[in-house]
Amino acid sequence: MTADPGPVEASPGDSFGRVAEDGTVYVRTKAGERAVGQWPDGDATEALAFFRRRFDSLETEVRLLEQRIHEGHLGPDDAAAAVNKVRGQVADAHAVGDLDALSDRLDALRPAIAAARERRRADRSKKLEEARERKEAIAVEAENLSESQDWRAGANRLRELLDLWKALPRLDKSTDDMLWRRFSTARTTYTRRRKQHFVELNEQREGSQAIKERLVREAESLAGSTDWSATARRYRDLMREWKGAGRAHKDVDDKLWTRFRTAQDRFFSARDTVNAELDKELATNAEQKVSLLEQAESLLPITDPRRAREAFRSIGDRWDAAGKVPRAQMKSLEGRLRKVEDAIRAAEQDTWRRSNPEARARAEGTVGQLESLIEGLEEDLAAAHAEGDPDTVAAAAEALEARRTWLTQARLALDEFSPVTPPGEPPADPPA
Repeated sequence: MTADPGPVEASPGDSFGRVAEDGTVYVRTKAGERAVGQWPDGDATEALAFFRRRFDSLETEVRLLEQRIHEGHLGPDDAAAAVNKVRGQVADAHAVGDLDALSDRLDALRPAIAAARERRRADRSKKLEEARERKEAIAVEAENLSESQDWRAGANRLRELLDLWKALPRLDKSTDDMLWRRFSTARTTYTRRRKQHFVELNEQREGSQAIKERLVREAESLAGSTDWSATARRYRDLMREWKGAGRAHKDVDDKLWTRFRTAQDRFFSARDTVNAELDKELATNAEQKVSLLEQAESLLPITDPRRAREAFRSIGDRWDAAGKVPRAQMKSLEGRLRKVEDAIRAAEQDTWRRSNPEARARAEGTVGQLESLIEGLEEDLAAAHAEGDPDTVAAAAEALEARRTWLTQARLALDEFSPVTPPGEPPADPPA
């Protein structure tokens, strides 16, 4: 029988455990030894190596926990829970190694966790303040929107604001409730005004529909009219009434507008067809009047007013018979004809003035009176010379010279009159 070799200590380099004679494996800590397992009928070195590997695994877990905490992968509460869990594992670990060092390393994590908790508290406080500011801004924007008239975009924006509100964290109850009441009241005010607007809009559209239905019926009744001028004016009036009636519901408004335009287009299309035929006729009339104008303008310059007037009367009769011309040519053609007529009238007036017997008689009387007066003044001048009075001579000479000047002018005026109409010819008619 082989003798019991006695207790086996750990290897010289390992002061953290031993194997007892009965195979019990112990670990040494500051609190003393405690059994961590049994290794019966086995090599003590192998036993210690086995339990050391367990320690290594535990040490790896502590190292990974340190890394996760320092790198911020765990929140403070989760980190504290993980440390407590691992500390329990260390305290009860069935392993051989420096468990006290692992515990110290775990304790060393407390300041980091506390700092992380403080940072999280500060971050949360900052986020809550930012959330308060955002909710305040949301409430203010909603209050502004509650007074707006933008019924489509305003409703969409209020829905967006509600989603933004829901995504923000809750504040302390009193602040959160106060801001929510402001936001909710603004939404309610806007919604109530929006509903009232659409009620009024619906009433207005129904009124517009009634007006436009009446306008459409009248437009359709006028579509076959041939009273082009009056009906065109009425269609313009109907269009003004249509624009002033406002919009009906879109689908109804579109259908009514189609009917209105169809009736209007039918009338104006028929009018345009008739006008096109009339334009052809007017263009033909214009060609005739251009030809007559050429005949009238060939009378210029006027040398014989009587014959020119007779020819112009004939041209005027044919001009009237030619009928209407296009509006765009009317002013030009009438203006050219008026120039010829004005020239004939001016020539007639000049002829009449020259052949007026009363005016000629007055001019002849003036010449005769001046000739008689000059004869007397010549006798006075001869008498003054005979008397030899220089003052009398000068006065008589001055009076004679003045009357001779007047006589020259009177004879020029008489020369402007036409010769007396020969016997057998009727005197010229006075111009119209």
